[in-house]
Amino acid sequence: MEKPTVALVYQAVQALYHDPDPAGKERASVWLGELQRSMYAWEMADQLLQLKQDVESCYFAAQTMKMKIQMSFFELPPETHIALRDSLLSHIQSLKDLSPIIVTQLALAIADLALQMASWKGCVHTLIEKYSNDVSSMTFLIEILTVLPEEVHSRSLRIGANRRTEIIEDLAYYSSTVVTLLMTCVEKSGSNEKMLIKVFRCLGSWFNLGVLDSNFMANNQLLMVLFQVLQRDETSTNLHEAASDCVCSALYAIENVDTHMPLALQLFQGVLTLETAYHMAVAREDLDKVLNYCRIFTELCETFLETTVRSPGQGMGDLRTLELLLICAGHPQYEVVEISFNFWYRLGENLYKTNDPALHGIFRPYIQRLLHGLARHCQLDPDHEGIPEDTDDFGEFRMRVSDLVKDVIFLVGSMECFSQVATLLEITTGGAAARDCPYRRALHQH
Repeated sequence: MEKPTVALVYQAVQALYHDPDPAGKERASVWLGELQRSMYAWEMADQLLQLKQDVESCYFAAQTMKMKIQMSFFELPPETHIALRDSLLSHIQSLKDLSPIIVTQLALAIADLALQMASWKGCVHTLIEKYSNDVSSMTFLIEILTVLPEEVHSRSLRIGANRRTEIIEDLAYYSSTVVTLLMTCVEKSGSNEKMLIKVFRCLGSWFNLGVLDSNFMANNQLLMVLFQVLQRDETSTNLHEAASDCVCSALYAIENVDTHMPLALQLFQGVLTLETAYHMAVAREDLDKVLNYCRIFTELCETFLETTVRSPGQGMGDLRTLELLLICAGHPQYEVVEISFNFWYRLGENLYKTNDPALHGIFRPYIQRLLHGLARHCQLDPDHEGIPEDTDDFGEFRMRVSDLVKDVIFLVGSMECFSQVATLLEITTGGAAARDCPYRRALHQH
């Protein structure tokens, strides 16, 4: 490929997006793909970003820059790295109001550059020091700080194990600075929903990397803000999902509870306060929020599973965690209880290994109530006609119930379980559903 002019590249981008002829679009796509693989892509992308002619050309240029840094960083001599960094930071600042997707592409490019550019020491500190006092720069600063931890384990980046370890240690060192910045953003923005969503996404990203200091986080106001958002009935769906994702990431990050005790206690107590909010979501028939709460309750139970089995009813082995899941099992939509299946599998597996009759006796009533709820969910609608399909969503759910019953039935006993379920089905359906219940299959195989 000969070196093209920036005007020709812009013309090709316009053809890609706006040419009414499909053949023209295809030719433009092939040519632009060839450009992206060439050395000229660096310069052309940089020039398009400087021109800022429209969203399409800037998006193509930002995406190209991200791809080149991810896949072809080796093409650039080390002496050009600083100039590239400064250019990208200039672009993201000048384009921050053009389009969020362009900001994200440039943030990814900057993050991938920071991870591969060994000479850029303390990149987090540099970015925060440079932009944290400028309110207009906060949006893209948080975007960079969100994608940076996410890119550490990216398969697209050609970085070795030693460099990856060095990066993680560096991010851990500056993690408290990031959290402090996020709390400052919350305080300055008040109840700005968009900013809160960005803050929770960023915090979740750092939890996922596993570098946040537990003692620092346990006493941080951000946790309180998270749970306040989840407790409020008027919280929007998008903000509720972002807050739920963040809490789930935090719970996953402390799975080794004994080494994260202060944070574990705060999260444990925080989640237990959400029961009232769950009931309110049920009353308002807000399924999105109901599913979010069930995700949080399930993650809580998964995180504290070993503690619950080791010391049921004591401290963070509090069996109210199981009560929360059984409340969810009572929701009329089977998609809600299905979220918790993996926990019940794991609980059954743990209890089977212990082979302790006294311990089994503690958990037996909870399993009985779970099976009772699952039996209700497996019933067909009264007006259903014909043989139910195993391949549709409901059929697959019933199969998963059958698998779960096989894994926990030892706690209750086959005959007792069958008697309980058969009685329920006789009462509610006059016996018709008892003849077509996944329990029959599971109990027969057992």
